[in-house]
Amino acid sequence: MSPNAGKPPFAERKYRAVTAVQRRLNAVLRRLPAQTLLETTGRVSGLPRRTPVGGRLAGDSFWLVSEFGERSQYVRNIRADPRVRVRVRGRWYTGTAHPLPDDDPVARLRRLPRFNSLAVRAMGVGTGLLSVRVDLEGRGSR
Repeated sequence: MSPNAGKPPFAERKYRAVTAVQRRLNAVLRRLPAQTLLETTGRVSGLPRRTPVGGRLAGDSFWLVSEFGERSQYVRNIRADPRVRVRVRGRWYTGTAHPLPDDDPVARLRRLPRFNSLAVRAMGVGTGLLSVRVDLEGRGSR
């Protein structure tokens, strides 16, 4: 009998381990004033949910890559209600989020902050990466 008989596949075990660590780490990161945050509305509770993310402002958009794709709770919240807020460098922006399954998330990571991109690649499970664009309101091209 295989030593892995009855155990979930590696990708599932990795997902569970990473999300357990992130749950604790995000509680700390959320409080840091310089941390970029994505605020969604909980699809069940209706309460604001703030998630530390890495990404980049580009003109009137904010781009990020979800390491767990459609499995990410914030992506599931976006599917239910795409209105979000993003805090970048201490300033909040309101916008509409768009998960982009046809975008190349690996190529997108090359254009995002290096440290975060490395973490997303390391923690991402399989090919579940997903690009997300947030169209920001009231922010002109800079």
